[in-house]
Amino acid sequence: MSETSTPAQRVAIVTGAARGIGAATARRLARDGFSVAVLDLDEAACADTVEAVEKEGVRALAVGVDVADAESVETAVARVAAELGPPAVLVNNAGITRDNLLFKMDVADWDAVIGVHLRGAFLMTRAAQTHMTKAGWGRVVNLSSVSALGNRGQANYSAAKAGLQGFTKTLAIELGKFGITVNAVAPGFVVTEMTAATAERLGVPFEEFKARRAAATPVPRVGVPDDIAHAISFFAGEGAGFVTGQVLYVAGGPRG
Repeated sequence: MSETSTPAQRVAIVTGAARGIGAATARRLARDGFSVAVLDLDEAACADTVEAVEKEGVRALAVGVDVADAESVETAVARVAAELGPPAVLVNNAGITRDNLLFKMDVADWDAVIGVHLRGAFLMTRAAQTHMTKAGWGRVVNLSSVSALGNRGQANYSAAKAGLQGFTKTLAIELGKFGITVNAVAPGFVVTEMTAATAERLGVPFEEFKARRAAATPVPRVGVPDDIAHAISFFAGEGAGFVTGQVLYVAGGPRG
């Protein structure tokens, strides 16, 4: 961070922050002292997260953005810089699923998933790093997944998450000289609306679905959003300044 900055002046952007892992991350970064820009496709849906962030005694700003759209991203990051301050931390969390077996997967579902996860991370990082390089300090954390290692019915999602790992390692090389670290967190099974929707799609009651996953995990439970937020908090902090280009699997067991 530049010498004139203090922890209380740092600004974090979290995409997909209206709910789930993104909301938990926004709350955790607020407890760490960051002001938080809460980004999601639906700005109005960010209200609860903004309220939770402000209860931690820091500033918050809800911003609607389509992370797959270049103009929308540039506008959103410019608004954050103008209203909260230049972003020092970026968490690329926005994501969707369009699961299907390859022979059933249409081009629109492939493009939508690649667009939000991979194109979105590219656009958001490209916009945010301009502010970080000027400050000489920055943290980028990308959300990958254990699905990057392969998962039936998720060719699009797995490809996007694996791509984010290569993206992470490349940017760590490119941006390190500017005081910017770039890392990825790869969650295992985490209880969110997205995983509940997966259970529904498979026709399995969610409680049963969770029990099965817990039984197959060395730490015999499922993950919760706060598990992932804690890992992101580490990567976003001062203490992780010599850690970059890493993929941390937060999955209740060894992966990778």
